[in-house]
Amino acid sequence: MNDTHILNAMQQMLYYVVIAVCIITLPVLAISLIMSIIQAATQINEMTLTFIPKFIVMFLLLFILSPWLMQKLILITHHYLDNLALFIR
Repeated sequence: MNDTHILNAMQQMLYYVVIAVCIITLPVLAISLIMSIIQAATQINEMTLTFIPKFIVMFLLLFILSPWLMQKLILITHHYLDNLALFIR
């Protein structure tokens, strides 16, 4: 095994981590921006008004996208376990 295999494996793992984080973070960021605009327009500065929608969106996304994320993680794990003999050499 040479450095190229290790770098390729790390790049693929980092790619899936970035995808998993962005799937949750970007919609929550959009909801936060919308809620802050609403708060600025209505001048209602309640902390729970921003927290609860972000919380709901985050858990809905996790609930909906968890099977897809787990499938991707399982596929990459199977790939590396199947090719473990090649990586050890």
